[in-house]
Amino acid sequence: MSKNIILNADSYKASHFLQYPQGTTEVSSYIEARGGRFEKAVFFGLQMFIKEYLTQPVSHKDVDEAKIILQAHGVPFNEQGWRYIVDTYEGFLPVEIQAVSEGTVIPVQNAMVQVINTDPNCAWLTSYLETALLRAVWYPTTVATTSYHCKKVIKRYLEETANNCQSLPFKLHDFGARGATSEEAAAIGGAAHLVNFMGTDTLSAIVAARRYYQAEMAGFSIPAAEHSTITSWGRHNEAKAYANMLEQFAGPGKLVAVVSDSYDLWHAIENIWGEELKAQVEDSGGTLVVRPDSGDPVTIVAETIERLMNKFGYQLNDKGYRVLPDCIRVIQGDGVDEKSIEAILETMKVRKQSAENIAFGMGGALLQKLDRDTMKFAMKASAAKIQGLWQDVYKDPVTDKGKRSKRGRLAVVKVNDQYRTIREQDLNGRKNLLETVFLNGVIKRNHDFKTIRTNAKVK
Repeated sequence: MSKNIILNADSYKASHFLQYPQGTTEVSSYIEARGGRFEKAVFFGLQMFIKEYLTQPVSHKDVDEAKIILQAHGVPFNEQGWRYIVDTYEGFLPVEIQAVSEGTVIPVQNAMVQVINTDPNCAWLTSYLETALLRAVWYPTTVATTSYHCKKVIKRYLEETANNCQSLPFKLHDFGARGATSEEAAAIGGAAHLVNFMGTDTLSAIVAARRYYQAEMAGFSIPAAEHSTITSWGRHNEAKAYANMLEQFAGPGKLVAVVSDSYDLWHAIENIWGEELKAQVEDSGGTLVVRPDSGDPVTIVAETIERLMNKFGYQLNDKGYRVLPDCIRVIQGDGVDEKSIEAILETMKVRKQSAENIAFGMGGALLQKLDRDTMKFAMKASAAKIQGLWQDVYKDPVTDKGKRSKRGRLAVVKVNDQYRTIREQDLNGRKNLLETVFLNGVIKRNHDFKTIRTNAKVK
């Protein structure tokens, strides 16, 4: 796709330069999550967009392309304004972007980002960027937030049923690459998941974390079977297919995952893994991860663990919950979302099975089954300087008070460990957590992945 930022907008944005009051020299806008599914958001992803799109200058060639397309499209084109940016700023956008630190866990209804033009001739530019900028924030933040809340649920059950939480970083694996709308979406959403966990099969996410956040290796995976690599052996050779997985990948300290329901999960557990290959599993020195992949997850997981315990035994941990031997574990990757994770873990708890026994793989529900309204994201203008005077800009629809927007130039402060969004003029010496990250083509703050993970740590 084109990296021409002029064309990275809604069509109607092209006419807005003619719609502001005469004498408008500055427009300030902000981004917030107004509510929705979660009470707190994990802010993430802005730096990826800035590095990929805003560090590349607009050229006269870009302006030429946009002129042809937008005029043919039937909307006005601000050719003078864009050529002014190319000639005056060598194509770098004269805007300042402020944001809270990436990884910040912030209650909804607080500003996360604030944008303002830095050239009085470009007041139209602030809102022109809304389409691209809002999309760059709402999607990765919503994925990171979904992942974060799954982590809170898993952590709670580990604390209740396991000796410790050391395995938490690998308890939710990203299976979502094939379900994302594009490779870029998989990269952005997958990187957002890695803010909270260290397991992924989305290679694009690893690349994004390296490219945009200096993460040498942000996530890990293991050898794993899919149905085709098992069923290609034929049903009569199912045991040989499983044995081959052990021969190829098992060993001291190693993990290998094998999907085991291509035909009959219970037969695979009780006769193949639990009898024919039991000695190889126990003597490998590593861990076999059995993956059921069909049926009702809430009942299938607990029953899978129960039947494995009948074959391989179990130990009681310090909290009185049963744990499979180290040589065998389970991963559930079908039908997984934050609600089913909790339901599965609750069922296991009732049956005295420790959360240590299970890991989860989450696909479409992690990277795709969400939208801008999941957390009611919006970017709104809140202040404008007109004829030299600052004015509040806001909406307050009588038909939906939930869409009431904030007023004035904004700041975010922390008071008694609580985040609050206030007017910038009311800071009174307090630290504004909306810090400048981009100014006139220059990145002013460069987050690394380690710091972001620290910011987003589940407490």
